[in-house]
Amino acid sequence: MTDHQLPPEDGDESAVPNLGPGQEDAGTEDAGQEDASLLAAKRQPCAISGKRRPKRDLIALDALRPNLADRIRQDHPHLEPDSQISRQELARYRSLYVAELLQAEHGELSELDREVAESLAHHETLAENPEEEYDDRRTLGERLSDGLASFGGSWAFLISFAFFLCVWMLINILEGDTRAFDPYPFILLNLLLSCLAAIQAPVIMMSQKRQEAKDRLRSENDYRVNLKAELEIRHLHEKMDYLIQRQWQRLTEIQQLQLEIMQEKRLRR
Repeated sequence: MTDHQLPPEDGDESAVPNLGPGQEDAGTEDAGQEDASLLAAKRQPCAISGKRRPKRDLIALDALRPNLADRIRQDHPHLEPDSQISRQELARYRSLYVAELLQAEHGELSELDREVAESLAHHETLAENPEEEYDDRRTLGERLSDGLASFGGSWAFLISFAFFLCVWMLINILEGDTRAFDPYPFILLNLLLSCLAAIQAPVIMMSQKRQEAKDRLRSENDYRVNLKAELEIRHLHEKMDYLIQRQWQRLTEIQQLQLEIMQEKRLRR
């Protein structure tokens, strides 16, 4: 009698077909090609640079402000209203548009104007506290002079110095001309006051120069912030006008369609 071969049971390792190395590599390559094709399908080329970008990084040309779209069409007149532009190219043209706008209004651009144009293109903030940055860069001598100037202009210095003068003069008056170390008219005291004034004046001037530099940094920061705010408000006005104009056009088209539908219904009756 011949033994009948039983079919392989579930879970039997001998029942699983063994794939050769070539078949496994082919399956991996097919999966990689499918993933690459899916990624390529999700990307679209930029109408300016030609580089393929994800759809979330692309913006239609007709969705931009008219002035900015016209500036882009100056360099690329072949662009259609539905052309897709990458955010990188949009930031570059936005910076170029703001720089040309500032140059047309102010003449030659300064370094501050260029910083404002770049911040608008990259959506960066310009507000900062220049005093903290300036205070961190002070040397030991500058901090000492600022402290002396601050103390020299306080009520504590005035009261303490007045008390010192009164004590000095009172001691020398009570001791008499023979035993006093600085008898009347207090020549030594006048010398000390002259030396103090000679030392205090340069210290106060150094502190005032640093305060002027700090005020200059603050005014430059205010200028950048105000200029950026002015440009942002202008762009918002342009965008609002553009959106209102598009909305009116759509409303007009809808009304026209409604009138056509009503006329068709009347003709059918």
